[in-house]
Amino acid sequence: MAKPVESSTYKAILNAIDVGVYKPGDRLVESELASRFGGSRTPIREALQRLETQSLLARDGRSLIVASLDHDQMAELYAVRGALEGLAAELAAQHAAPEEISVLYKMVEDDRKILGDPTKLSQSNRRFHRQLHRASHNRYLVQQLDLVYRSMALLATTSLAVDGRGEVALDEHLGIVSAIEARNSEAASKALRDHLSIAYKTRLQIDAQADL
Repeated sequence: MAKPVESSTYKAILNAIDVGVYKPGDRLVESELASRFGGSRTPIREALQRLETQSLLARDGRSLIVASLDHDQMAELYAVRGALEGLAAELAAQHAAPEEISVLYKMVEDDRKILGDPTKLSQSNRRFHRQLHRASHNRYLVQQLDLVYRSMALLATTSLAVDGRGEVALDEHLGIVSAIEARNSEAASKALRDHLSIAYKTRLQIDAQADL
């Protein structure tokens, strides 16, 4: 079992990767991390070893860098994400409390105010999806999706940065929540999977443009 200090340091570094403080390819230096997060190098070193074991960090010579996902890994990640999140939406339509549905609606409404900031919108997008996961009321599914979302942090770009994608994505979120509110499991699952399919297609287009 992880020690409390190591666990808190691990969570701090993981969160920094998640919000983009450290991006794929960035080198993580023990002394810099100790200065940023406080404490000695021992819990930093143990946290880095844990992140490397989880494939969130990779070796570049003697250095550790934030890992990145290649084309095939991204395809595999979206396949798993679509299956698991589709199930989460299906279960949310069956089990979400009215208060949880109200919170999801409010998140979509609030996100329209930050459409001009892709970074904030991307962070809020993750919060929306995680709130939807919790609304499934299935702890095992939530745990698996947490693992998937850790790997999502290794994608260097956000599809929400593409012109017009943010507004369309929020309309898609609204459709998902509406299906959950209607207690239509099939429609909720399809709306979620369609939403991710469009996001994946957008990422593929970003990568294709980058290769030109």
